[in-house]
Amino acid sequence: MQLQERINAFVKLGDFLRQFSNEVISKADNVEHNEVFFDGFKHQIKLAQEHNGWFTAENIRFALKSWADALTLTILEAWLNPYAIENVSPKQVAIIMAGNIPLVGFHDFLSVLITGHKVLVKQSSNDKHLLPFLAKYIEYVEPKFNGAISFTEAKVENFDAVIATGSNNTARYFEYYFKNKPSIIRNNRNSVAVLTGNETPQDLKNLSEDIFRYYGLGCRNVSKLYVPKGYKFDAFFEGIYHWHPIVEKAKYANNYDYNKAVYLMSEFDMLENGFFMIKEDESFASPIATLFYEYYDSTENLKTELEAKKNQIQCIVSRGFIENEIAFGHTQKPELWDYADSVDSIEFLLAIS
Repeated sequence: MQLQERINAFVKLGDFLRQFSNEVISKADNVEHNEVFFDGFKHQIKLAQEHNGWFTAENIRFALKSWADALTLTILEAWLNPYAIENVSPKQVAIIMAGNIPLVGFHDFLSVLITGHKVLVKQSSNDKHLLPFLAKYIEYVEPKFNGAISFTEAKVENFDAVIATGSNNTARYFEYYFKNKPSIIRNNRNSVAVLTGNETPQDLKNLSEDIFRYYGLGCRNVSKLYVPKGYKFDAFFEGIYHWHPIVEKAKYANNYDYNKAVYLMSEFDMLENGFFMIKEDESFASPIATLFYEYYDSTENLKTELEAKKNQIQCIVSRGFIENEIAFGHTQKPELWDYADSVDSIEFLLAIS
């Protein structure tokens, strides 16, 4: 199969996904094979919501829209243009996926197939309904993918390379288990935001998207703020207040109530606004409904500190603070070339061929 054929298949998948990216799902006339797949995917979305309470209709729509926007001919060609992908010797690449947000492993799935390899997917039990159905769509629009995509719930075996994502403890196991295979092993990372006190109301409103989207469960979600000494949080709380309906979701509310009770009983100092808490803490990974913060006295010292801890950080959100920063409100809108952990998966996949 030629690269352009693979690209064209994923463009068609993007057209298919676009139908499900709005609040009102609308069947388009020009999407291939809708008669076979449209109603079935609506059902899979429903199953995903029922199976995982964090996968709300809104968050699934957001994920599907993100992928529909990315899977266009222009973006796919711009992403792949720097690489020499033709004449790849196909290998079997295993992907062990996380399940924290909908379709979180799709970039790896796309990368393996677009480079001409075969993929063996082991999904998380938390996110098991959407991708297999989309894989069937891909095989239908491009039959040459038949035999290149497989899923397993058993031990991963008979593969040439692996991309695995898990917790810090799981990653250590992966590193041992896959030590004799080419691999990309990802562990826990968190994202941070650096505020100066000069942010506009719109900046802070945009930042709330980085904090609350997917309930903060993604590695690209901001879980910690760095603020200058003497920073007043009034403007920050005003900027995030429009997210207050989030507390009406039972799973979020339960976490908010539990963590608030823990903090109060432990007599920790924290600020809260009825649906969200902020707590001074040196850690990166904050619980649901909580954001950690830390004061800084020098931007240069802070840059040095963040550089030293870069292996724990996925994104730095700021405006004019550091090179390769992410703009407020854009952490959950990565481009295809914004690789997780800054490891170029396409280069990795081409190196094993």
